[in-house]
Formats: sequence, structure tokens, C-alpha cells
Amino acid sequence: MGVLSVLFLSLATILAISLQVSGLHIPHLIRQPIAGEEPSPGSSCSSWRLGVETNNIRDWKTVPKTCEGYVGDYMLGPQYREDSRIVTDEAFRYAESLQLAGDGKDVWIFDVDETTISNVDFVAQYGFGAEPFNGTASIEWVMKGEAPALPESLKLYRRLLNLGIKVVFLVRRTEYERDATERNLKLVGYHTWEKVLLRNSSDYNQTNVEFKSSKRRKLVERGYRIIGNIGDQWSDLLGDYAGNRTFKLPNPIYYA
Repeated sequence: MGVLSVLFLSLATILAISLQVSGLHIPHLIRQPIAGEEPSPGSSCSSWRLGVETNNIRDWKTVPKTCEGYVGDYMLGPQYREDSRIVTDEAFRYAESLQLAGDGKDVWIFDVDETTISNVDFVAQYGFGAEPFNGTASIEWVMKGEAPALPESLKLYRRLLNLGIKVVFLVRRTEYERDATERNLKLVGYHTWEKVLLRNSSDYNQTNVEFKSSKRRKLVERGYRIIGNIGDQWSDLLGDYAGNRTFKLPNPIYYA
């Protein structure tokens, strides 16, 4: 091995140790992953997140344990908001380009959890998705109605209202959670909407795609035009009557 190669390896080792000490998370910079630790052995956590966001990695139950720190850093750091901003800015540019009918029937659908408001304070208790969520605790969290707004989504919401577009919130929460949901939305700045659509007893056995398709179909049957649709899960955006254009916000902490 030449002198330059030895020097390069030494510098790389020093850099890796410095980054580790500083608390920065660089997936697999210092060691190679052990087979079985990742969904695809040898892949980095950032690559895993890309696979999730592009819907190439599907039906996963929990965040890989080795990616708990990476996902936590992402959700609490600036990149999550930057990624959200590029989506909502593009959504507004699209909405601004439309010729609206002006009859009050143009609507934009917003999902709620991890689209409109953030449950990161709750999911942090479960390793940012690395541990299975507790369904009972999740309902208790919803009933508190204390989730903060996602800033970029709130900005988009206000911009759409200014354009004369009405907003429909469509979320797979239950009617039991309606009061807490509406109270939470108003508390953080979502003060006006056309409808808040939730699950009732006839919807309980439906998948998220089936539930949301059914609710969107009923909107269209009542004369509404779904000109836009934004959510953090692919199941928010797939299926029938999804809208003229859909926008996917980042969310690597759970799959629905």
C-alpha cells in the first residue's frame, strides 16, 4: 500500500471518529452493517428512507432498529422541514396556476396525522417507529388534542384559502375522536374547512386506500372537484378519485 493510500485511510479514520464524538449520525461510516440489521443488508439508513418514500419498500412494520437514531435526527432536524417545504411550495405553484370555477366546489384534501399536524412527541416514545405503537396510547394522545401544526402545511393551507380553494380534512380517525381532532386543528391555526371526514362503524374493516377512496367518491358525487390532495402516506394518495394532482410529504416513521 502506498504512502498516499495510508494517509487517506488515516484521515478517513480521524474524520469518522470526530463525527462520532460530535454526535452527528453518519450511517455505517465507521462499521459495515451486520447482515439482518437492515431491510437490505449493506444499505444505509438514508437509502432505506428513500425506498420508503418512493413506495418501493412496502408493508414494513417498524423502522429498522439500527436506523432509530437516524430517523430521530431526521424528524427533529432541519432536513425534514426542508423536504416538506419543497413539496408544499410545488403544491402552491400548481394551485396558483389553476383557473378556478369560482362556484365553491373546488376542494383540496389534506390528511391530518403527519400531514397537517405532527405526532412526533408521541412517536418519539416508541423509538421514532423502531418499536410497535401502542394503539391505546395513540388514542389517548389524540384525545389530548395537543399536536402542533406542521409549519409548511399550515402555510400551504392558508395560501390555498387565499386562492378561494376550500379545504377538506380526510383522516382515518374515528368519529369518537372528532371533537378532539377539530379542537386540535383550530388550536394550531386550521380554523376553516369545508368538511372533516372520519371513519364510522361501516368503515372499520376497510383499508386506508378503500376508506379514502370511498369518502372521495362521495365528495365527487356531491359535485365537488378534488383539484389537489396532500398526505404523508401513499395510501392517502392512491385509489379512486385521488384528485387532479397528489403531493407526498415525507414520513419514515410508520407505514399505513
